[in-house]
Amino acid sequence: MDILLIDSDRYLVRTLLDELEAKHHTVDVALDGITGLHLSVSNSYDAIIVDWDLPRMSGLDVVRRLRREHNSSVPLLMLASMADIASKVEAFRTGTDDFVTKPFDPLELEVRLEALVARSRGRVGMRRLSVGNLTMDLATLEAFRAGNRLHLYPASWKLLEVLMRESPGAVPREHLERAVWGHQTPDHDLLRSQMSSLRKTVDGPFKDKLIHTLPRFGYRLSIQTSMEMRAAVMEGSGSYD
Repeated sequence: MDILLIDSDRYLVRTLLDELEAKHHTVDVALDGITGLHLSVSNSYDAIIVDWDLPRMSGLDVVRRLRREHNSSVPLLMLASMADIASKVEAFRTGTDDFVTKPFDPLELEVRLEALVARSRGRVGMRRLSVGNLTMDLATLEAFRAGNRLHLYPASWKLLEVLMRESPGAVPREHLERAVWGHQTPDHDLLRSQMSSLRKTVDGPFKDKLIHTLPRFGYRLSIQTSMEMRAAVMEGSGSYD
């Protein structure tokens, strides 16, 4: 998982970094609320851990702004020293997905994060993704469009899975690159080449295109009406590689 940890307790930060990175998770760190909010909206994370008591901006304000101003749906786990019901209720009503009271076992934290991420990706109880006439079976590793089986290489499969999970949302280039190549970031041309191949497989034979390029940002997989497509082209966000 790609995780953002927002906490000013340097000892706790070092402890969690050691534990999570040992499990092959990637962790970015912010020691105050403003930096944490900036990283949250500038990067793509699978989950964010945010402490209640932060300098420069409280954890609650970070959560509130992410949910209300930036429409972020990233799973959020709140850490706090207090355990009273009123604080937990306030955190959940603000937009927190889970709440862990200090001190805690890092293993419990990791398990809770995995559960949050699994739910956000629809993995719990969901074995098939579907967008229009495009389906992906996660159990049999088969993909079909309008009943026609799609032949996908591993990289193309992963790209399509990410796009379908996020549909109709926009997916940054960096998120797609990380999903396929981890943190060995390739040249943008490699992603462009892979997306071009994926587009030929998914959209090539069909009049209605599902994969849309968002210049200088990334890609989106969605069903667009003719009117929406014309508007996208006029705005310069519906061009193709």
